[in-house]
Parts: sequence; C-alpha cells; structure tokens
Amino acid sequence: MTETVESTAADKTWRLDADTGSMAPRSALDVLVDLNDKVVSGRVSEYQPVPLGFTPLDKTIGAGLRAGELLLIGGAQGTGKTTMALQMARNVASGGQANVLYICFEHDEQYLLNRMIAMESALAHLPHKTGAIKIQDVRKEILGTWMAEGGGVAQLASNPRLRPSLDRIARYGQNLFLLRGSQTASTVDNIRRLVQEHRQLSGDRRLVVVVDYLQKVPQLPEPTTETEKVTYVVNGLKDVALSEDVPMISIVAADKEGLKASRLRNFHLRGSSAINYEADIILILNEKYHIVAKVNIEFNPYQAQRFRDWVVVSVEKNRGGQDNVDLEFEKHFEFSCFDPNGRTVQEKLIEERLYND
Repeated sequence: MTETVESTAADKTWRLDADTGSMAPRSALDVLVDLNDKVVSGRVSEYQPVPLGFTPLDKTIGAGLRAGELLLIGGAQGTGKTTMALQMARNVASGGQANVLYICFEHDEQYLLNRMIAMESALAHLPHKTGAIKIQDVRKEILGTWMAEGGGVAQLASNPRLRPSLDRIARYGQNLFLLRGSQTASTVDNIRRLVQEHRQLSGDRRLVVVVDYLQKVPQLPEPTTETEKVTYVVNGLKDVALSEDVPMISIVAADKEGLKASRLRNFHLRGSSAINYEADIILILNEKYHIVAKVNIEFNPYQAQRFRDWVVVSVEKNRGGQDNVDLEFEKHFEFSCFDPNGRTVQEKLIEERLYND
C-alpha cells in the first residue's frame, strides 16, 4: 500500500491519501470560513428542515428532517409503516421543498401509485371522506375506464372518480420518483450513485430518500448473518445521508420477540444494535388498542372500540430534540393514509399488555 502525507508551512494542508481512500482534517477556522461563505451566497439548505407533513411529529423533531439525518420507522405488520412513509414522501414532494426518491422492495411503482390515488382522494376531504376512493376500488375504476371505451383508447382523466386525485398528483408528480427495489441492483453503493446523479441533474434541488425497507437492501456478496448485513446497511445509509447531505427515511422490520411483545419498542428492531446507534430519529408504531392501559377501557367498551382507529407513533429516539413522546394519528387504511393532524396521547400507555382481546 502506498501512502503520502502532504503538509507545508505555507498552506497548512494536512492530507493522507491511501489505497482505501483519503483523509483531510480541516481546522475549525476553515470550517467556519466555509460556513460563512455558504451564508453569504445563500447556500443554507442543509440548515432548513424538510417538513414531513405530520403536524405534531414535525413539531417534536424540530420542524422536520434535516440533511444528514436518518429517520427509522419500525412497527409490527399492519401498523401502517409503508402508509406513513409513502404519505411522508407525498407530503415532501407536494410541499415543493425537495424531490423524493422512494425505493420500495415490497411493491412495484404502479401499486404505490394506486395507493397514492386513494390517499389523495381522502386527504382532500378529511375529516370527512365523502367522495374518497377505497384502495381496492382504484383498480376497479382503472379497469372500468378501459372497459367503458369497449377496450379502445381511454384516458384515465376521463374517469370522474379518479380525476380529482390524478389532478393533485400531477401538481407534484415531477418531484416524486418511485423505484422498485432490486436484490441485485439496489445496493447501498448504487443508492449513493443515484443520489449523486440526482445532484448532477438537478443542481441545488434537495432530495429526500426513502427506503422501504432496510432489511431488504442487498449486500453483495450476501453475509453469513443478518446482524452483519443489517449493520452494514444501516451504517451505509447513514453514511450516504451524511456524505451526500440528504435526509434519509427507512422502514425497519421488527424481530420475533418484538412481534410477540405487548408493546413494540426500539430494541425490537430486527438485525443489529447498530440500528439504534446510527439512527438520529426512531419512530415506533403500535396499535393504540393494544397498548393503552386497561383502566381506560374496562368501564367504557365504546371508548375501547374507538381506540382501534388510532395508531400510536412513539418518538423513541431524537438526537435533535425531545424523545419519549407518544403521538397518535387516526388511521384511514382503506384509503391508504393517516389523518396528518394527530395529537399527543392523553391516556396512560402500558409496557406490558394487561388484558386479552
């Protein structure tokens, strides 16, 4: 291995070039001068948080997600992890502050678009849902549009039930990029290259990256243990966030113990303790009905039934602000969305489940 160390009294350059990469320490004064230049030229986007569009969550994490931060969303199956991540992506894109790259290993792009059509139809009318299209009806409407023309040329916009959603998606659709994840191509290194290419194509336009989900990101060759793989992937995603100055969101699956636990917590995320170290923000989703204290339901069965309509989003870790905060959002999963106007949980929650269904 060949190494060179350059240092001169004139320019005070301190740099090491090695076969594995280069290191160049910078004095605090150099960093300060660089920061001042950015302020003078208006290049301060990294200091401007990108709102995620869930009102109480944005307030808790400091108005949104910042460049270099990694936010993880964990939860059991059916708690709405993909729904929340896709809605965040939609909110960021529609807000116009950044482009979004949504990489999904579970579904293809058209499936995600179908969910967005249902989502848009409901978000436009909340808290009322008159005129909204359930996700299972979106495909029927698409097929019906084609059949109405006898199998001939048909335009989706000609469908009166689909058109309002399609019009809204068209307003921000150029800001949201959907990508079907691949077990051979969608590696951490290739995600980094996509981010770099976006910068070349879009200049100063900011980008938020969403990965659905972390344990599916391939490492080639495949390591012998999942712990080794997850450590590599979460470290890699965090490094992409830092080195490329992009906010990163990733869904994380729960382990077997977490799926059996009465309340899922951050230590139930599958694969590696590195998940908890590398993340800047960790959100854990739980069904409210399953984790509310028994005293809140035993004398009021009607109230207990209402709890089934809500998901508790616990801010388990937050490097930039308050953590151990329990928020709740009403779920409208038939329309593939949450009501973004959530609230702080008022009822006492439990660590262990105290009752049976």
